[in-house]
Amino acid sequence: MDDELIRVAGLAARVACRRMTAGYLRALSDSIEQVCCLPATFGWDRKATAYAEIVNLLADAAADPVLALLVRNLPGHLYELMVTAGPAADDIIASSRRRLLALIRARDADGAGREMEQHLEGLSWIAERRCVPVREVTP
Repeated sequence: MDDELIRVAGLAARVACRRMTAGYLRALSDSIEQVCCLPATFGWDRKATAYAEIVNLLADAAADPVLALLVRNLPGHLYELMVTAGPAADDIIASSRRRLLALIRARDADGAGREMEQHLEGLSWIAERRCVPVREVTP
């Protein structure tokens, strides 16, 4: 995933944290818990779609039309990243979502932004390693 997209996701988390209302916080919490409870072994693409939608929830909570424009294509990129990383990344993603939620509840905007950025950097690393063709070594 491009560094610019990672920074936009971090920005979305920061702005949403600063502007989060009780209603959006409840919706974000419900969404995270619902998706984390879905089985990863069956229908990973569906679960990856639900995980990727977090940026739309953050953009809605931020109530910033410019940010909404910046993140409009982000769910598609996140989906591709998560599908490539595969179901083995499910626990990593779920843990990150829960940490993000805790940081937002604590109103730690910089922490929430860093969590999102570090999480996406880590997933990008995993996805890149999965896409590297394995060459046989011959003696």
